[in-house]
Amino acid sequence: MGSVDQLPTVSDSDLLLALQKVLPDSAILTEVQALRPYESDGLNSYREMPRIVVLPANETEVQGVLKVCHDLGVPVVPRGQGTGLSGGALPHKEGVLMSLARLNRIIEINRFARTARVQPGVRNLAISEAAAPYGLYYAPDPSSQIACSIGGNVAENSGGVHCLKYGLTVHNLLRLRAYLMDGTVFEAGSAGPDAAGFDLMALLTGSEGLLAVVTEITVRLLPKPRKAQALLASFDDVEKAGQAVADIIAAGIIPAGLEMMDGPATRAAEAFVHANYPADAEALLICESDGTEEEVADEIERMRKVLEHAGATEIRYSSDEAERLKFWAGRKAAFPAVGRLAPDYYCIDGTIPRRTLGGVLRWMYARSKEIKIEVVNVFHAGDGNLHPLLLFDASLPGDFERTEVFANEILAKCVEVGGTITGEHGVGVEKIDAMCVQFASDELETFHGLKRAFDPSGLLNPGKAVPALHRCAELGRMHVHHGELPHPELPRF
Repeated sequence: MGSVDQLPTVSDSDLLLALQKVLPDSAILTEVQALRPYESDGLNSYREMPRIVVLPANETEVQGVLKVCHDLGVPVVPRGQGTGLSGGALPHKEGVLMSLARLNRIIEINRFARTARVQPGVRNLAISEAAAPYGLYYAPDPSSQIACSIGGNVAENSGGVHCLKYGLTVHNLLRLRAYLMDGTVFEAGSAGPDAAGFDLMALLTGSEGLLAVVTEITVRLLPKPRKAQALLASFDDVEKAGQAVADIIAAGIIPAGLEMMDGPATRAAEAFVHANYPADAEALLICESDGTEEEVADEIERMRKVLEHAGATEIRYSSDEAERLKFWAGRKAAFPAVGRLAPDYYCIDGTIPRRTLGGVLRWMYARSKEIKIEVVNVFHAGDGNLHPLLLFDASLPGDFERTEVFANEILAKCVEVGGTITGEHGVGVEKIDAMCVQFASDELETFHGLKRAFDPSGLLNPGKAVPALHRCAELGRMHVHHGELPHPELPRF
């Protein structure tokens, strides 16, 4: 794969002149004050000013920008709404940041085929809102769904609180339309149940903008369940709650949602949205069942028995739709609620086997006390997707660096117990060194080969997701299966 640093440079004036041939002046941002909002995504600990920001409004303009930048050897970083949490949309200082926010049309809702064709700038929640008059909805529901774009969801293969039963983004897509770095357009997937050839749609989903720029997405829509009911199960011990999660799945129950919050997260969410959470719980499970009246009643009863046997101290049930939404409002507002507990926090995203939940949480709390960095846990318990929130104060010298060390240790622990360094947030720049712990050299070389096949010049979102092999060699992690991740004093980008 070619190195961006080896490509010829082009002056700002020549780049601007070339872009003006394919975009109106109003779609090109060059002033510092206009560029500033784009210097980071939701992970604002990593910042870089883009050279230029472009805002194409249609596919022709997207294609034009890509061709210009390809011919001039200028990197391009695609960006959605900027809600990502791994630095996946961090600008390249010598490149063009391409915001797809203006490609925000819902092209078609097909109530008979139960599909929606949308552009990448459409908000996740807007799809369900548009499908609601037909009794349909889009299942993946990240906590940021009121703001995050479907294009970003595709780039990171986002999940949500209902992904246990209904799957991640990749399980709810039918077709993608995309452009390669040289402006070539292609489609992946099919309106039918399968498509000939390699599954390029699955490859593009979660590729973090390294392979192509997606400009149109066809998603599956589902009929709204006749009934949905949620229950809250309180525990006096976090490990008991973790074991209860494994017990529910072992009993053959696949709830529509199965989320967990520890005591500090529960109390913070309750103070923030008043969701009627028990204030004395050390851990809280939110379980949801949906389907027909009979199916919901049966599943709720089966979960109740499992939870009581696992040691639940109290179980509460939503009595109506408003209360069910209130239960979920607390969970979906947990991140901003925890933000009130400290000046700053760092959100980790790793996934572990469900059977290891109790042990990993025990290790995490012990390590937290040892290094004096408070951790608050909110996560998708049903599929083992952890979201530890590490509290710190960025104004204190060295506090962020110590927090990053702890974050890296958590990711290493996830790998050690048979998990992975990310569940839905992606790798971006945040976890790129952790890839050296997760994968061996031959696996990483395969990733680089895929990148070269789609983007031979290496211009599309360079420096993200897949580390250079020499980087892993420098870290001395190429053949390490266990152990700590690199110290964050090493360069992050």
